[in-house]
Parts: sequence; structure tokens; C-alpha cells
Amino acid sequence: MNSQQDYDRKRFANIYQEMKEQGIRFVIASGNQYYQLKSFFPEIAKELSFVAENGAYVVSEEKEIFYGEIDPKTVVDVLTILEQFEDGHTILCGKNSAYVNEKEPAEFIQHGSKYYHRLKKVPDLLEIEEDIIFKFALSFPVQQVEIVLEQLHEALGDKLVPVSSGHGDIDLIISGIHKANGLMQLQELWGINAEELATFGDSGNDLEMLAHAGHSFAMGNAQPKVKEVAQKTISSNDEQGVLVTLEQLLQNN
Repeated sequence: MNSQQDYDRKRFANIYQEMKEQGIRFVIASGNQYYQLKSFFPEIAKELSFVAENGAYVVSEEKEIFYGEIDPKTVVDVLTILEQFEDGHTILCGKNSAYVNEKEPAEFIQHGSKYYHRLKKVPDLLEIEEDIIFKFALSFPVQQVEIVLEQLHEALGDKLVPVSSGHGDIDLIISGIHKANGLMQLQELWGINAEELATFGDSGNDLEMLAHAGHSFAMGNAQPKVKEVAQKTISSNDEQGVLVTLEQLLQNN
């Protein structure tokens, strides 16, 4: 996605058609909500596979393949810990919907609704009972992210793993359940090994996925540690780096 949260749809359509003809699978692996990710591909969403919520929810051709679940007690414990972080805002991510406290600033809720197409305002996040919770999505001032990551690692212990997802966002995910794990679920389903994967990433929540794949690419606008893990750095999201590279891969396949 470019800075306008869109992509060259005509160019991608041509690439996707070529991928289908070559028997190549296309997977959207993201920290974002499944229901939001589907909206970016309205014509073909039913035939695509999604590793959503940083690997916590995997859906292929509208069939649920895998989901992680945070123990309800852990949800309560983590919410209590987060009360110590005054500058943070929280969205609780569930299988049926995401949830935000109705007392959060309207600007934050409005921003969150762009990424969580199912976002319910509730009086208290502690009172959510009829859903499976698999991720916390936090937002902090960008300049605080690195120090907050360290503080969260210390405060959470082994309860959940904090990872940066860019632009001041931090996700708290279940240990071992990340994008790479989500891709492994699909690999097992399709009989595909890691050497056959090409992955693209720009943030801390992409590290395991990039390390796992036989071919890994960091965006030109990626965080420095992402460029260290990826095999190659390509042009940025605003320069259509993914589409350019996909065209090259298809030509050489």
C-alpha cells in the first residue's frame, strides 16, 4: 500500500492473472484485521488467502484455517498492566470484532476504524466475554515507541510479545504466533516449502516472516532492522516496490 493506503489496481490485476497462470499463490500477510484486508481486494477476496492480525487469524478462500486465542485471564492481566502506560491507546482484537473503550479520544477511534472495519465501542474492555481475543493493538507517540517496547517486554514477561508495526503502533501477540507461523499453516495445506516463498515487509512484525522465506525483500521505507533481516532491499511503497519486484520474479520464474 502506498501512503494513500491504496495500490495500482490495474497493474496488480495483470500481475495476479500471471500468478494464477503460473500456479503461484498470493497471500496477504498483515497486522491488520481480516475484514479490512478483504476490502482491498473486492473482486477476488473470495479466492485469496489472508494471514491477518499478525498471524493470529488465517483464512483461505473464506475458510478458517487457524486462529490463536489469548487466555481470558491473560487479557485481564495485560489490560491492568497497560493502565501504567499513560500515553497509550488500546484496541482489543477479536475474531468477531475489534473493541475500543468508548472513552478513548474520538480521533483515535476514528483512526482505528480505518484499520478495523468491525470496531465496537464498549464501556469497558474488561467486560468483553463472547469473543475469542487474539491480539492487542496499541498506539503511542512515534518518538516513544522504542522505549515503550522495552518497557512492555519487561512488564509483560512471557504473557505476550510486543512488536512494532510502524507509525507508532505496537501489537501484543501470542508467543510463536506471528506471520511466519500463519504462512506455515498455509504451507502445510498446500505442500509448499519455505524456499518457494517470497515475502515483503517493512516493520518489526515482519521479521519472522522475512527470516523464514527463501526469498525476502525489505521495502525501501522499511525500518533498519527489517533491512538487516531481509535478503534484499527494494524500492519503497510509494514507488510500487512490491509490484515491480513481483513482475521481475514472474519473468524469471
